[in-house]
Amino acid sequence: MSTQLCIFEDSAVTQLHPLVYTRPVCDLRCGVLTLREKIVHAYAEMPLALRVRPYLAPLVREQHRGASVNESLGEECLLINGRVLVNAAFRTAVAPEGPDLVYVSGGVPVAARLSGRNLRAALDPETVFLDLTEFTGIERQELSATLISYPWDLVAHNGDQIRADLEILAPRAGSPRAGTVYQGAHLLGSENIWIGEGSKVKPGVVLDAEEGPIVIGRNVTIFPNATIEGPAAIGDNSKIKIGAKIYEGTTIGPLCKVGGEVEASIIHAASNKQHDGFLGHAYLGMWVNLGADTNNSDLKNNYGAVRVIINGESVNSGSMFVGLTMGDHSKSGINTMFNTGTVVGVSSNVFGAGFPPKYVPSFSWGGAEGLTTYDPARALEVARRVMQRRDRVLSAAGEAVLREVFAMTRAERQGAGIE
Repeated sequence: MSTQLCIFEDSAVTQLHPLVYTRPVCDLRCGVLTLREKIVHAYAEMPLALRVRPYLAPLVREQHRGASVNESLGEECLLINGRVLVNAAFRTAVAPEGPDLVYVSGGVPVAARLSGRNLRAALDPETVFLDLTEFTGIERQELSATLISYPWDLVAHNGDQIRADLEILAPRAGSPRAGTVYQGAHLLGSENIWIGEGSKVKPGVVLDAEEGPIVIGRNVTIFPNATIEGPAAIGDNSKIKIGAKIYEGTTIGPLCKVGGEVEASIIHAASNKQHDGFLGHAYLGMWVNLGADTNNSDLKNNYGAVRVIINGESVNSGSMFVGLTMGDHSKSGINTMFNTGTVVGVSSNVFGAGFPPKYVPSFSWGGAEGLTTYDPARALEVARRVMQRRDRVLSAAGEAVLREVFAMTRAERQGAGIE
């Protein structure tokens, strides 16, 4: 029987709220690929298993058909923490074969090679998160690894990960420029530019890859006079609007429409920021829509480290630059202003004059003048409409996840005086 690859979550996943309310941590994006895609590439020969929070399991099974999700494993397994940025060095250090061993980085288990009784003990059906306490009695080895601990870590590593992911993708891509580049477009550092099949780069576009690669997926349209500065990545079927300014360190996932000014940000997938306005050092989830002239601050006037509210506590990011973190299905109205390090949960609708609170709980409605609860029935109806516009369907499993998030975040809303 072949050794199985199992990607697991640990308790620190909660530090990545609201982005992981609706997905396993390994499905977060950093660079061109998700964390899961990097792991699977490194261990491509191994059958895949995923161990996720129970309420996510039906949706994850739907999204990752062919993977074992929260099911029993065989007699041998290589477990990898879904928060790890796996690279070639990690793959060399952590081999599928060998004696049972736990690999630890800074006191955190990043991988474990287990078999038989050790495997069954660690993967007790009642255990949601795997931490060091689950690996008692097994030899440990220290390993240098990069772990994603907070949303701003994804943004901080994004530029370097675009470069690293290109090394994975380039050998598979065939011609580096399978799309159409119209006369009047300007490609600087053209050897570092990849344009997928069916994509169009219109006249007046500037693709500047002199400081880092630009990866453009399939069936992407870059409208006239847009500028993209590498390292940057644009996902399949996305549209970059007329005159857009996309600066270094930015990833725009598949099925997005983006305009205005974007710097060092990740837009996960299927989200819109079509109009003018600044988005910097931000992470937007899926099915997000930012209204015209929405802006976020990513730098304090005193140039100090930005503090961000995570699980009800103010956390020092240690970074001078932190912008907006916004969960899936949330929206902003026109002229919305987000302060430095603002967090908006899942399925919230933010609008009105002034700065809204720096933490807007999931399923909130309103802004600076006050918040009320966004009725989940109304929120689900909007989600269905939004997804239908992209020929997608909100499945029963997806709806169940959103209803669970509403229930899970009730205490947050009550603490903020919303319910």
